[in-house]
Amino acid sequence: MSLINKSHPEEFVLLGFADCPWLELPLFIILLVTYPTAMIGNIAIILVSTLDPRLHSPMYFFLSNLSFLDMCYTTSIVPQMLTNLGGSTKTISYMKCVVQLYFFHTMGGTECVLLAVMSFDRYMAICRPLHYTLIMNQRNCLLLVSTVWLTGISYAVSEATVTLQLPLCGHNKMDHLVCEIPVLIKTACGEKETNELVLSVVCIFLLAVPLCLILASYACIGHAVFKIKSSEGRKKAFGTCSSHLVVVLLFYGPAISMYLQPPSSITKDQPKFMALFYGVVTPTLNPFIYTLRNKDVKGALGNLFRNIFMSKGMLVHAI
Repeated sequence: MSLINKSHPEEFVLLGFADCPWLELPLFIILLVTYPTAMIGNIAIILVSTLDPRLHSPMYFFLSNLSFLDMCYTTSIVPQMLTNLGGSTKTISYMKCVVQLYFFHTMGGTECVLLAVMSFDRYMAICRPLHYTLIMNQRNCLLLVSTVWLTGISYAVSEATVTLQLPLCGHNKMDHLVCEIPVLIKTACGEKETNELVLSVVCIFLLAVPLCLILASYACIGHAVFKIKSSEGRKKAFGTCSSHLVVVLLFYGPAISMYLQPPSSITKDQPKFMALFYGVVTPTLNPFIYTLRNKDVKGALGNLFRNIFMSKGMLVHAI
């Protein structure tokens, strides 16, 4: 099967908020602020998780992967959104659209599974502490992360490739800010019920199943936490797990509302706001959510900044 449709248009017109032009400038400014904030926050998480020996554990290894994934996720769509909102050009070439489609859905599919793996890590740490170091060793963590990324890539390649085969009948206008599978299916003509069904089935396994596993893990964690006699221990467990649970809700809520319904029933502006939410808002908030509720990360960040400022001070003094 060819990866792309040979009868494709040369470019797509991304209509964005053409019918609400007053929204474009405020959204442009918001993206201009949130994008570097997301990048800096996630880079900081990766740096402290790598440089601070106290954070060399499975939990922070997975958190580093989430931060890297969020950086890629938001980078796959925000530059295009800024171009769309900040200029008169609302077009994207077909090949750029294809690249964005594969990249964006690889990151989205990977994050779905990674959040489930992170909840499994917390389940093992709290409910099976005696087996934790044995099961969550370095080899198994690398294996889990490799599986997560392979799952995301497999989903994107298979689903995007099938979607790109749909005939467009000369249609090159998409009512969206970016190239996304449900909107591309909605834009296509001809028989597309099979594509809608396949997308729904795949997303049940990629969204609903991991979410059920996450909720089951946290039900067990909640039961185990209430058995902890130390109030300090309960507080620490709740702090760590609540951060992850907030991230799960922020990501899965919009994703489910977008992907677990037929593309033909998606409302006009829903894809735009959902893409802004799980592609921009969530990657921006994740570093703050994990930092504000985690003393270890806050302490590591403090040490990192102190070392940076001390190095600068010594350099200035030497000059």
